[in-house]
Amino acid sequence: MTAHTQRSREVNRVYLISLLTNIVMLALKLGVGFLTGSLVMIADGMDSSLDAIANTIAMVVTRLAGHPPDEEHPYGHRRYETLAAMLVGGFLLLTASEIVKSSIERLVSGDVPEIGLANFAVMSLALVVNLALFRMQRRAGQRLHSEVLIASSEDKRSDIMVSITVLLSLVTVTLGLGWVDAVAALVVVGLIARNALHIIGRSAAILVDHAVLDPQDVRQVVADVPGVYDVTRVRSRGTEDDVYLDLAVNVAPPTTIDDSAAIAEEIRARLRTRFEGLSDIDVDFVPATDQPPDYARLAHAEAAALGLGAHEVVAAEMGAGLMLDMHVEVPADMTLDEAHTLVSRLEKRLINSLPAVDYVVTHIEPAYGIKPCGDRDERGHHLAQQALWIAMQAFPDNQWHDLNVRAEPDGTYSLSLHCRIDGSRPVEEAHRLAEAVETRLRSELPGLGRITIRTEPFKTPAPVPA
Repeated sequence: MTAHTQRSREVNRVYLISLLTNIVMLALKLGVGFLTGSLVMIADGMDSSLDAIANTIAMVVTRLAGHPPDEEHPYGHRRYETLAAMLVGGFLLLTASEIVKSSIERLVSGDVPEIGLANFAVMSLALVVNLALFRMQRRAGQRLHSEVLIASSEDKRSDIMVSITVLLSLVTVTLGLGWVDAVAALVVVGLIARNALHIIGRSAAILVDHAVLDPQDVRQVVADVPGVYDVTRVRSRGTEDDVYLDLAVNVAPPTTIDDSAAIAEEIRARLRTRFEGLSDIDVDFVPATDQPPDYARLAHAEAAALGLGAHEVVAAEMGAGLMLDMHVEVPADMTLDEAHTLVSRLEKRLINSLPAVDYVVTHIEPAYGIKPCGDRDERGHHLAQQALWIAMQAFPDNQWHDLNVRAEPDGTYSLSLHCRIDGSRPVEEAHRLAEAVETRLRSELPGLGRITIRTEPFKTPAPVPA
């Protein structure tokens, strides 16, 4: 059983209880009202009859609203439930109009009802029943996020006020003020009409796609996502527990599809953490035209267009223009002639697409997928110990750890190790430290191939040199 179906069944179970109760109270109110001539009880009975009709309609429509999305209704069937809430409001207004006519006729004719113990007994029971139904529908509506149940509970709130009004009018009529019966009926009209207009207004706002979320609140969340320059469109619709959100965000022009997907996923995660009830979040990406060029991203994009990889992209001033210095990864089995031809195309593309760039310098290196590596052997173990000793001699206060060495098919060894530095220092300084150690390791240990040094902040305060 799907969540939609389970929710639909629970809503209909509440309505079935309400329907049976309203039928019983309808019979009691109309029966006693007609026997005693109490206009306000007859009006209240009409209200109960319309409640029963509204319950029946709501049960049918809620079953439709419980169906999951399909090809003809890609956003689901929840609008049927909103439509049912509007119908409930319409029936309330119909009740109000009927009571107004009857009250005017009573005031003109001057007829006085005959009030007895049965009137007080039925209306006291009605008050208790309405209180119970109100609490049941309100709690179920909030738990199941059901607009139509909440709308029905608003109806029951007005029914409680009506029951109190009717009881007070019965007391005053018994004391000899017969005209109070008609006046009390008009008071009932005001209570019913107020709730009806509230229900219709709330349902209409949903049907005309009134914004559910505050656009400024959404912008504040999305604008903090790395890679987002601006949020140019925020549109939301639906209900509080079924929100559809449409966004347009500005990103750097060379942002790739993979980068866009990662940014969109981060946007969705942050929004779902901040707002409840988000059913769908659509993110459109628009290139930002008012931002300075991001040469690294542009180089990545142009390289990807040729099936190449690019990293360590540096833009440096050279006279009046710029020079791009970058590493380009090509398939490892490609010949040097093929690689040179392909990388030359990349250089021309960059110069043509970036007017400020006059010169491109590329370092060609092989790109590997998952490389087969052998187990650590005695030579590798010895190299690792030497590398750790060299690093500790160069920077003894940087807590070198997590040393790993792997034998490569070409006879060299790949080495990786971690070190810690003061977390308040610039990244550039951390990078220089890693480069200094890498340069010394390559100079003193020619058996090493790839070297990876990870810098990270101290977990505990750095030791104080003696």
